[in-house]
Amino acid sequence: MTTSLGARMRRMVVAGTLTMAVMGNAAAQGPNEGALLRRIDSVVAEAMTRSKTPGMSVAVQHGATVILAKGYGMADLESSAPASANTVYRLGSVTKQFTALAIMQLVEAGKVRLDDEISAYLPDFPLQGHRVTVHHLLTHTSGIRNYTALGPRFWQDASRRDLSDAQMVALFKDEPFDFAPGARWNYSNSGYYLLGMIVEKASGLPYRQYLHERILTPLGLSATSYCDEAPVIPGRAQGYEVVKGQVVNDGIISMNTPGAAGAMCSTVLDLLKWQRALVEHRLISRASTERMRTVATLNDGKATTYAYGLGVGQLEGHRRIGHGGGINGFITQLDYFPADDLTVVVLGNLGGAPSGEVAGKVARLSLGMELEVPKDLPVAAAAVAWYVGTWDLGAQGTVEVVRDGDRLVLKAGGQEVPLKHQGNGVFIAAGLGGPRLTFLPAGARAEMLQVELGGTTLQGKRK
Repeated sequence: MTTSLGARMRRMVVAGTLTMAVMGNAAAQGPNEGALLRRIDSVVAEAMTRSKTPGMSVAVQHGATVILAKGYGMADLESSAPASANTVYRLGSVTKQFTALAIMQLVEAGKVRLDDEISAYLPDFPLQGHRVTVHHLLTHTSGIRNYTALGPRFWQDASRRDLSDAQMVALFKDEPFDFAPGARWNYSNSGYYLLGMIVEKASGLPYRQYLHERILTPLGLSATSYCDEAPVIPGRAQGYEVVKGQVVNDGIISMNTPGAAGAMCSTVLDLLKWQRALVEHRLISRASTERMRTVATLNDGKATTYAYGLGVGQLEGHRRIGHGGGINGFITQLDYFPADDLTVVVLGNLGGAPSGEVAGKVARLSLGMELEVPKDLPVAAAAVAWYVGTWDLGAQGTVEVVRDGDRLVLKAGGQEVPLKHQGNGVFIAAGLGGPRLTFLPAGARAEMLQVELGGTTLQGKRK
């Protein structure tokens, strides 16, 4: 489950110090592996200290060999419980790949078709004259309004209540479509919530029960579950936020509201098992797995960067398939590099935890690359107007790029973050390892903006 860019930026812009505690085990180390693990420890410690993240768990697996699986810092500050490889975190939108696999299982069973209109399963959902398919929901190309982008109506009210499916759908079903299905890509938790309802309709089982019986139990993922608040879950981490520079307990959220879009919880060890199950095609066929990894194309033939519950990109030529997650008190990242058979998992218990940044750095080190050193190139005075302006990211809100003296600044969610120019219209948010902004050329000034954040790529137009 992913909040607006502004909300995520508010949570990311933090600084401070943190006393570190480390627990866990790694594989037997040779000299090179020992040096790698020490560098990973250093990367995690720096990122946690800077962001005030209380706890993180990190795992790295190459092929069948677990290189690293350990915890850093605290899973629960009040009880002084240290984080470990067995600490349970909310996953947020990492949940979406589990939902996508459930759909593919039902496709293989002949109970769902990807090109079916969703009215075949959800006849009461008002389509407002549009044709929306299961494929559109899986790829965020449906145009259905994202309920987490409804602002205070969701976050200050609905998200705190134990709403039924009908009450949840009522939040967004009558909202105008953001675009015609297939015309654009725009991240929508609403689409994945509806997919959970389709799983229930097609299988005859509640989504929670389907996960447990058809996915988690067969794979032996005993520490993974639909993350309801009431059950006692051994090793569960407490979530935190930073408010006015202080770490506080995260805000209340009913886990009914993320649903199939973001309600699961797990450990780094279970997520390694999950990734191996995908690689080995243990629950669905090779063809279905490849379909899950194939990016969608829009009506005009342009490719997106999103497949079925998975983002697809690259890290300096290494294909990367993965997803980030953000939910009250937690930020997570799970990445897989198929050509290298490398998995990296980073789970953090702070709403602004730099999990995506850490995962990227851990991947670079594990692939034998040096860490990227951000440049800070000058921007020619005559070119400033090319970048400055307000950019509409659709359901993720708007951001503004302004000039501050001889620098450019990103304004989002009430925060102002200096941008470092990397050349060729690419900027990064200074000191965050966070959003990477790419301005796309269009005549006398840029008219399109790509924002890469936590494994997700957003696209926006100049307002």
